[in-house]
Amino acid sequence: MNKRDFVTIAGLKKADILYLIRMCAEFERHPNRELLKGRIVATLFFEASTRTRLSFETAANRLGANVIGITDAGLSSMSKGETLKDTLLMVANYADIIVMRHYIEGAAQYASEVAGVPIVNAGDGAHTHPSQCLLDLYSIYKTQGTLENLDIYLVGDLKYGRTVHSLITAMRHFNPTFHLIAPRELELPDEYKLYCKDNGIRFDEHSELNEDVISGADILYMTRVQKERFSDLMEYERVKNVFILRAAMLSKARANMKILHPLPRVNEIAYDVDDNPHAYYIQQARNGLYAREAIYCHVLGITLDDILADKTIID
Repeated sequence: MNKRDFVTIAGLKKADILYLIRMCAEFERHPNRELLKGRIVATLFFEASTRTRLSFETAANRLGANVIGITDAGLSSMSKGETLKDTLLMVANYADIIVMRHYIEGAAQYASEVAGVPIVNAGDGAHTHPSQCLLDLYSIYKTQGTLENLDIYLVGDLKYGRTVHSLITAMRHFNPTFHLIAPRELELPDEYKLYCKDNGIRFDEHSELNEDVISGADILYMTRVQKERFSDLMEYERVKNVFILRAAMLSKARANMKILHPLPRVNEIAYDVDDNPHAYYIQQARNGLYAREAIYCHVLGITLDDILADKTIID
């Protein structure tokens, strides 16, 4: 079997996405199995992470795999001058899958060309975050009952937000309308606006976040202004608290509307939103476990039929 990577969501067809969502649902029903018993998953995180790393490692453990990894490049041989290529070649000797997060855009694609085992992209710079995108799609599908014809409001850092970029790419199959709310300095890059136009994706732009603007949302997707992406900290200070969602702003929200956030949050969602029935970001993070279980099976060629026929379920 040819090596299968999970580097970007862009190459997935509509049927592929819906198939993976069905896998996620099956893993939510029965997350504890031994489908990966005897396998080794290596997690290489060259950039800070909590939810992504822990959910990938938990997903591996719940499927019966063992986990090895690097969470601090300063404690690896890279601190001695070893190249990323050599690190990948060495780790591929020990693991069946490599999950990698890197601060350089395109690093995951490079890894897929170098390593002899499947590469799963856990985020590369401001480029893409395909596993987060899958859990976002699953969260949207669960809360809306469909991915079709939705009004999705994207708020905050649309320039560097790799989760936003991935979601726009994936939703091209489902006739969405995107509503873009960002400071001028963090507007969606022109390349993604052009992508929307080329793929017939409707979008409009707003300068404010208030109850009237968001009253038409099915999904309100909040994002953090990412301090680590700024070379000019004065610019970061100027834009970090421009848009803050508060509970009072939800008075006109549609009954079905759900608030998503890839997390971590800083100030962009006030704590008085947490108990509101529209809040879904904690449940969204939990969905990451099921999405990452599905990704492991996807790259290893384990099919939905295999999962449905699996007799190793542990209740």
